[in-house]
Amino acid sequence: MPCRSSEELDGLVREAKKVTKHGKVADYIPALQKGNRDDLSVAIYHADGTCLSAGDIEQKITLQSISKVLSLALALMDCGEECVFNKVGYEPTGDPFNSIIKLETNHSRKPLNPMINAGALAVTHLIKGVNVEERLERLISFIRDLAGHNVITYSLEVAQSEFETAFLNRSLFTI
Repeated sequence: MPCRSSEELDGLVREAKKVTKHGKVADYIPALQKGNRDDLSVAIYHADGTCLSAGDIEQKITLQSISKVLSLALALMDCGEECVFNKVGYEPTGDPFNSIIKLETNHSRKPLNPMINAGALAVTHLIKGVNVEERLERLISFIRDLAGHNVITYSLEVAQSEFETAFLNRSLFTI
């Protein structure tokens, strides 16, 4: 049932917060360990432009794998469905998001879908731009436009932490 009021949404967030103690903050990137597992927020944007939000909405978050959906959307806009799906498949893997096993056992040697790390890396290279910096700026601009929020950026601390520990992801560039 869709929320019709901020009070209703607040109640749903309060109810969900009762179980956050059972969660675990991501630790595969050291900077993410600083997160608070009890932080929880939600925002609903309606087609008419109205927005309802509740919870810890002032807390900054990193998009992490959510960015895969946004990168895919921009790549599809930039080069089209045929171009994208010639580079990555669209089949489920049944494996963790960071697994490379299907790259080694799949005859096509292309990532099975854009939601695993190998597929997301391939998709980001399809975003128009002459270099990594230009592609990143186009992606951030796209996200800002979608959100209607011009101050969206990335966390240098998280990016550096991820770079320092992303050995598996870097190895995917050679596959």
